[in-house]
Amino acid sequence: MNSRHTLIGILVVLAVSLGFAFSNTLTSLAYASGTSPLAISTSRFVLPAIILVGLLLISGKPILLPRRDGRIAIALGFVTVVYSWSILAAIEVLPVSLAVLIFFLFPIFTSLIMAVLGWGKLRLSTILAAFVAFGGLTLALGVSAESLSVIGIVFAATGALGLAIVSAVSSRVIQAGDPRQVTLYLVTTAAISFAVISLVKGEFLLPQTTIGWWGFLGSNLLFAGSLIGFFVGIAMIGPVRTTLFSYIEPLATMGAAFLLLGQLLSPLQTLGAVIVVGALVMAGLVSMHNTAAADNET
Repeated sequence: MNSRHTLIGILVVLAVSLGFAFSNTLTSLAYASGTSPLAISTSRFVLPAIILVGLLLISGKPILLPRRDGRIAIALGFVTVVYSWSILAAIEVLPVSLAVLIFFLFPIFTSLIMAVLGWGKLRLSTILAAFVAFGGLTLALGVSAESLSVIGIVFAATGALGLAIVSAVSSRVIQAGDPRQVTLYLVTTAAISFAVISLVKGEFLLPQTTIGWWGFLGSNLLFAGSLIGFFVGIAMIGPVRTTLFSYIEPLATMGAAFLLLGQLLSPLQTLGAVIVVGALVMAGLVSMHNTAAADNET
């Protein structure tokens, strides 16, 4: 891996974060027109599966993973269901800003998992960047200690741990295969699981207005591209750096809310956003410097 490859990987992850951000903002339009969370959760995993099958067939790549890798990817699909449901459950009982803040512990969790399992080095620069970005995110989201719920905090933390597990473990499977194959297994498992849950609960409610349908379709398209890009990012720069640069997503969501919904930022939130961006810029520069140094040694 060279510094140019690292830079491209970082840009991919930043684009992915923007895609997720606008996807989440458009989802709010779908919710406002009567769409249920389960309908969004189910449909947003179906489209990536269809796209990935098409991409693999066009490129002549095999769709199936080796049996062992396939089982791991399916297990990650079930973990995806758990963390997706957990963050939705957390948002129901916690202020959204607090739920999102706790969920965004996942970059730190990912770094710890990789270090504990001996899959990567826990660099001091990464730790500092993660904590500075987390502190900036606290300001940007305007989090307060009001309306705390222990069960809500548990749900949000479970969501963070689940995404960290998916990010860390998938990187090991991707090393042996195509990231598109791993992503296909994961999203197919998640789509089937959510479809079953929707049938059991009978909550598959679709939009009732034209604007709601635009939000629903736009959200699904952006989510599909971003999810595929997320695992491409992991393949390019690894799970630790991929999740670290994901800190830009809530800031991008706030920007999307301003552009699409007219929601304004306070001065304190703006300061928090600047801190997050600054931490990520420094992390990116250090990352490329370390990569260049490693290339020179070889």
